[in-house]
Amino acid sequence: MPPYTIVYFPSRGRCEVMRMLLADQGQSWKEEVVTSDDWKQGTLKASCLFGQLPKFQDGDLTLYQSNAILRHLGRSFGLYGKDPQEAALVDVVNDGLEDLIRHISQQFLRNTEEDKAQYLKELPGHLKPFETLLAQNKGGQSFIVGDQISFADYRLLDLLLNHELLFPGYLSDFPLLAAYVARLKARPKLKAFLDSPEHMNRPISAYRKT
Repeated sequence: MPPYTIVYFPSRGRCEVMRMLLADQGQSWKEEVVTSDDWKQGTLKASCLFGQLPKFQDGDLTLYQSNAILRHLGRSFGLYGKDPQEAALVDVVNDGLEDLIRHISQQFLRNTEEDKAQYLKELPGHLKPFETLLAQNKGGQSFIVGDQISFADYRLLDLLLNHELLFPGYLSDFPLLAAYVARLKARPKLKAFLDSPEHMNRPISAYRKT
């Protein structure tokens, strides 16, 4: 049995980045899919430390909170920078992504065309810091921090790929980010996962069809 188990809803949500990371690192994992009906029963919710998912099992270790899980995987697989300075920059990227993801959630919960149009108008401003960080690292030809992939790269890639589904062609004004996405997607193990039915057929959110 694989040592890792992801307990989550039938969507990408906050777990697809974990799946991408594990796949790219050559790891297998078990999925425990929680349906809306299962969750509404309340038994699982009551058993979760903070009353929310994801829940992540690494052998005998049970973790909650998606960012804590990512940091754990980052430390486990050497995906947290090569020194304390790089680790701090990885945290900067991850915290910036967390702010943006929370903003996205607020915008799309409203789910009106006006809100979507406003978000698309604001999107270049949200992406600029990440293109700036990328440009500062070897002219944008490497990873977001340092010369090796980090858990922040998987999280940024996940966000950028989800936006591609929502707004095709949106990276036309961000050539470094566009090339970055293409470069990461070409990693053999990651490519195999991204091309798999498990990824392709999994909606961004349990509340969306795409």
